This record gives sequence, C-alpha cells and structure tokens, in this order.
Amino acid sequence: MNTHRTQARRSGVLLRSVSLQTLVVVLGAFVVVPLLFALVGGFKDTAQLSSNPFGLPSPWAPENYTDVLASGVFWRQILNSVFIALATTLVVVGLSAMAAFVFARFAFRGREALYTLFTVGLMFPFTVAILPLFVLVRTMGLLDNPLGVILPQAAFGLPMTIIILRSFFRTIPREVEEAATIDGCTAFGFFWRILLPMARPALATVSVLAIVASWNNFFLPLAIFTDPNWWTVPLGVQQFSGQYVSDTAKVLAYIVLAMVPALAFYGVAERQLIGGLTAGASKG
Repeated sequence: MNTHRTQARRSGVLLRSVSLQTLVVVLGAFVVVPLLFALVGGFKDTAQLSSNPFGLPSPWAPENYTDVLASGVFWRQILNSVFIALATTLVVVGLSAMAAFVFARFAFRGREALYTLFTVGLMFPFTVAILPLFVLVRTMGLLDNPLGVILPQAAFGLPMTIIILRSFFRTIPREVEEAATIDGCTAFGFFWRILLPMARPALATVSVLAIVASWNNFFLPLAIFTDPNWWTVPLGVQQFSGQYVSDTAKVLAYIVLAMVPALAFYGVAERQLIGGLTAGASKG
C-alpha cells in the first residue's frame, strides 16, 4: 500500500513538472517566435515575405539593417530615449528615496493618510490624465521640451517607487540607526551614508523599472513632442512604419534594431531586478 502511494505521489509530481515545463515552453514560444520572425524577416525583401514568410531569406538582404544603422535619425531617437529615460530615473528615484525614508523612519500625524494619497496615484494612468496633463504642460511652456515628458513620467512613477523603497527601508533594523545617531550621524547622514548603500538592491530594482517604463512610453511623447528632433524610439517606429508602409521587410528591420537597446539593457539588469525583488520579498 505504501509503495502504491509513493508511486502515485511520484507520478503526480512528474505530471505537474511536465505540465509546468510544457506551459513554459508554450509561453516562451509566444515571445520568441515573433521575435525570430521579425529578425529573419528583416533580411528579406517584401517579395520574399509575401511568397515565403516563414522560410530563410534567399538571397539575404542585409541592406535593410545597414540602411537603418546608417540613418542619423535613428541614432538621434535612440539618444533622445536614453536621455529622457536616465533623467526620469534620476528624478523619480531621488525624490522617491527621500519620501520613502520619511514614511519609513519617521512617525508624524497624518503619515499614513499622506502615504495612502501617494498610493492612490497607482489608479491614474497616462491615458486618463493626458488631457489635463497636456493643458498643464502647455501652460508651463514645456511643449517640445524634454522636461514636458520627464517631469510627468517621474510624477507618475513616484507611487510604485515609494511603495517599493518604503517596504525595503522599513526592514533596516532600528539598532543601525540608533548606533549611527550615537556616533553623531544626522538623519540625513544616516540616509545618505548608511541607508542608501544598504538599499542598493531596491534602488537597482526601481531604477530598472523606471528606465523600462520611460523607454516604452509612447502616448506621452506623442502628445508633447511635435518637433521630430525630440522624437523617441516608439515615435520613430510609428513614423518609420507609416513612411515605409509598403516595405514590410525594412519596417521589421527597424523594429528589431529599436528593440535591441531595451533587450540588451534588460539582459544586463535582469540579475539586479530579480535580486532586488527577491530581497524585498524575503525581508518583507
């Protein structure tokens, strides 16, 4: 009887393992197959895409990629996206770290109510607030100005970043702060010299999230930028797709090259992102 139960248990574990692996493979295929199709399709011409969409190029047409790489417009859009993403990250992480420090380490009247007010910001995406936001940015004279995108992105990124950092800051033992105070360290000195270095995993996590959110943002730059010199990569993809609507292969090449910086960044930052989330979960 025990042997029968053990075999049944092993069969159940094996079945769950196979089912989980099958699910992972299927989900991975939904991501990888379109990427491979776009990558290989960029080496074809439009006639090949129509006659043999899933086969290998014959002949290969690398000029689709080289033409994009030789374009100054493409590199300007890359630099615009990098600049806006880094500036947004500096603003949102800097302000969120200071606010999270106050919410986590100081007790004052109305603290939880104010913190709740910040968290309510999670319920308002760009699409809901785009009209009043556009009017506000226009009133401030920030249309066709990178600050018109950086500041709203930072404002909308504050709630999630504060929530993550506050949770992490609260795990730092009070004894560490008390020892620093005894040694003559001020509150800001403790925040700058001790708390921030200890919170590097959480800071790395929120930085990655802020950069990715800024890089992928399409709607806000579309509303703020009318000058093509300030267009970001998502706007560039839309413009390029409209300009070469009849040349699908060239559009695929542009899309693939536009994805490379984001994929490369995520590949480098993946360990920091997972490590920060894991650390927050294990300490929470």
